[in-house]
Amino acid sequence: MTTSSPWRATVLTLFPEMFPGPLGVSLAGRALAGGLWELEARDIRASATDRHRSVDDTPAGGGPGMVLRADVLAAAIDAAGIGPDRPKLLMSPRGRPLTQARVLELAKGPGPLIVCGRFEGVDQRVIDGRGLEEVSIGDYVLSGGEIAALALIDACVRLMPGVMGKEASGTEESFSDGLLEYPQYTRPQLFEGTPIPEILTSGDHAKVASWRRAESEALTAARRPDLWAQIPSKVPNRAGRQKTPKNKTDG
Repeated sequence: MTTSSPWRATVLTLFPEMFPGPLGVSLAGRALAGGLWELEARDIRASATDRHRSVDDTPAGGGPGMVLRADVLAAAIDAAGIGPDRPKLLMSPRGRPLTQARVLELAKGPGPLIVCGRFEGVDQRVIDGRGLEEVSIGDYVLSGGEIAALALIDACVRLMPGVMGKEASGTEESFSDGLLEYPQYTRPQLFEGTPIPEILTSGDHAKVASWRRAESEALTAARRPDLWAQIPSKVPNRAGRQKTPKNKTDG
């Protein structure tokens, strides 16, 4: 990606009016208006060839619902003119789960084409024939891929230089090192009888870093044992000693 070619998200959808939606406000919206990234929402229905502009048909083999036609969707993908360096994604509950590591890869690239499915799904032949990478944002089913696409784009855009106020904001957060983020506190010092953990106001940056690492480990072990199990040898915290995770957040 070069400075003359901003990161670009090209979205294929039956509802282009859903974009930019929430991406047009706050950090992403300011970055979009400032030209730090670009968004193109293309209507799949524009590639339909019959007078009714049909995009779906009944599933082969029977069953409920409708399926997006391979010919129409393939034509829509081809018409987008996506270069071979840009990944082609299909938001799908059966796809590989989206991770922060994958988001970082996508954010560093030129930007993806994102297909938003509807109805019962997409004809498998266009998935195979156009090399679509199926991506899931969770083990649940949405009415269509648009909300999932918005989530993916937002996750990418916020990592781009100049989008967030502080560069560290993109690195010291959940999943940046395989762990959930540590608890956060701010003023007032005392809230409903509970103070900010004393160590956070001590001014000792090494102790603060050690405390945050221990809290991240504790939260990850308690809430996401699947992530905790993937951390090699339970990496020691910054104080240089192994911490035994405890489910606590009071310092």
